[in-house]
Amino acid sequence: MPDLDLAPMECRVLGCLLEKQLSTPDVYPLSMSALLNACNQSSNRDPVLSVTDAEIQEAVDALIARGLAEHWPGRVLKIAHTAKPTWNLSVQEAALLAELLLRGPQTPGELRTNTRRMYAFPDLAELEGCLAALLEAEPPLALRLARAPGAREARVAHLLAGPVATDAVPSRPSAPATPDRMDQLEAELSALRGELSELRQAFEAFKAQF
Repeated sequence: MPDLDLAPMECRVLGCLLEKQLSTPDVYPLSMSALLNACNQSSNRDPVLSVTDAEIQEAVDALIARGLAEHWPGRVLKIAHTAKPTWNLSVQEAALLAELLLRGPQTPGELRTNTRRMYAFPDLAELEGCLAALLEAEPPLALRLARAPGAREARVAHLLAGPVATDAVPSRPSAPATPDRMDQLEAELSALRGELSELRQAFEAFKAQF
């Protein structure tokens, strides 16, 4: 079983591999070029990064050494994750873990909206059941944080980069409280923009194969 102490770049690469397998399966596994674009994309990422080929290669090599990724030989060398069989993840659990790796701690409501490009949870009950599987895995893959003052829900964080303080606070100041409907619309708009960006990237990756 791989140790759960991934470097930040390893988390980003693993999250991208999990995400793209579910959101754009036609171009998965990913070439190094496609993986670089996925790690640097501006949508569905927090923080947004600007990384180099060398940094991606180092992270890929580290994940392969941990048993969490592998090379797929062919005309173009591609990279695939092995997290789903390693941790026996369902599609739903893989989507949740990818989202936590790519955007950090989130509430169940945020996760339901932000995972739509990978898996559309019909309700929060199913999502909570899948979260429970991550929380109760051996070793645990996620942790529910203490609810922040004024927050409606507690956030969930992944544990792949080592222990997380249960009272961890967001890395950026919280926006002023707004009505639930406005929150939902803004989240849905962000998700739609992300889906459009991914479709464009998938098309560019498809064109690059010819």
